[in-house]
Amino acid sequence: MDVSSIALQGITAAEAQLEAAASNLANAGACSSDGTNLVVVEIATEMVALMTAKTLVEVNLATLKTADQMQKALVDIKA
Repeated sequence: MDVSSIALQGITAAEAQLEAAASNLANAGACSSDGTNLVVVEIATEMVALMTAKTLVEVNLATLKTADQMQKALVDIKA
């Protein structure tokens, strides 16, 4: 498996984590028709999950950029 594939898998995993945390935050405090609170969300936990997902995307994008630069350098060497 090459570096680009691993980085893309990391981005996909971070995207799933981001979507889950965003969904949890969006549903925080949702009430049923009788007024009872259906969803209890730890906002701090979800914010940490969002920041972690952001960092994972940044790291994996940096990995993709580095892999691209390495491939370009390899092509230049062979040319």
